[in-house]
Amino acid sequence: MGKKSKPRRLADNEASAFSKLIRTSPQKLNLVAATIRGKRCEDALHELAFSDRRIAGDVKRVLESAIANAENNQQLDVDKLIVAEATAGRQFVMKRWRARARGRVGKILKPFSNLTIIVRESEGSA
Repeated sequence: MGKKSKPRRLADNEASAFSKLIRTSPQKLNLVAATIRGKRCEDALHELAFSDRRIAGDVKRVLESAIANAENNQQLDVDKLIVAEATAGRQFVMKRWRARARGRVGKILKPFSNLTIIVRESEGSA
């Protein structure tokens, strides 16, 4: 006797990938996530590959994972996938300090973020 299985949170034509402890602020991560929202996955991968932002590589890795989950776990057609949602969330902030003049302290904040990407198979042709 085990636990009862929970119903699936996503629709049958959706797949997701999640990454936590990404070493950037959620605000900066959301700027990159906003560039791929609503785009076809192929176009989003090209956009991330040529982005100048440092964090674009991590976002690309999560998007590739979501595409692989859609193909292998949900048997969705990779050519019809679009990025339905790309959300950045706050994880935690490491607080550090640096000595400054006259006995004062300079605060250093090192934020971490979460990233969730949901891909959806579109009904029309790609």
